[in-house]
Amino acid sequence: MDGARTTAAVRHPGGPDGRGAGAVSAPLYQLKAEFFKTLGHPVRIRVLELLSQREHAVSEMLGEVGVEAAHLSQQLAVLRRANLVVPRREGSAVYYSLANPQVAELLRVARTILSGVLAGQAELLANLKATEPAAPPRRRGPS
Repeated sequence: MDGARTTAAVRHPGGPDGRGAGAVSAPLYQLKAEFFKTLGHPVRIRVLELLSQREHAVSEMLGEVGVEAAHLSQQLAVLRRANLVVPRREGSAVYYSLANPQVAELLRVARTILSGVLAGQAELLANLKATEPAAPPRRRGPS
């Protein structure tokens, strides 16, 4: 199957007339790009990492993520709209969990890829330093 020609129908809340659900076809690569854009914020990644471990209350995440409540709320809204997290209210507390456990697997795979990339960069840096010629002695100007 040619990935460039694959399309998927995506349901949007408003149809063409704004009254009903509508479907829009988009190439799969475009949908993937939008998905990865959603993941493209450090706070959202940190939230997903926390939720990969277990469900968390918003108040718990505040201490772990280290941002203001309003900023965390914004990022959670982005993740909700992308259907990556689901909220659950219990009394006055709101708890979040992953909408799909495969998100945790995606984060694990990303970590593995990054570990390999960084290990390769560390090896390259070590090789560069090992082959770096000695710097000539610095001449001092007149005193």
